Amino acid sequence: MADIRRLPGPVSDIYDWQMEGACRGMDSAFFFHPEGERGPARVRREARAKQVCNDCPVVRQCREHALAVHEPYGIWGGLSESERDTIIRGPRRTLKVSGDAPVLPVEKLDIV
Repeated sequence: MADIRRLPGPVSDIYDWQMEGACRGMDSAFFFHPEGERGPARVRREARAKQVCNDCPVVRQCREHALAVHEPYGIWGGLSESERDTIIRGPRRTLKVSGDAPVLPVEKLDIV
């Protein structure tokens, strides 16, 4: 669920951009994946949704909104959930351990 605490008060001027969206009136299933959708079907649906965003006059406002409130689902402003997550949190870091690194017993690890 979106973090509604990040949303400003109910001021229509803030949300008027939505009235100009290229997606206005379209079925929301176009932008939000059905449960269990994966692989090529999801890639195709997201590509079609992003094409709508590419031609949208308010794509910037939509993207800014989605990033500001951390929209957890769907295509917003031409960005998927994972793309927004990468922008908000930064790329995921992986721990690389060299073959020479000692392996410490669990009780010796400094875990907070």
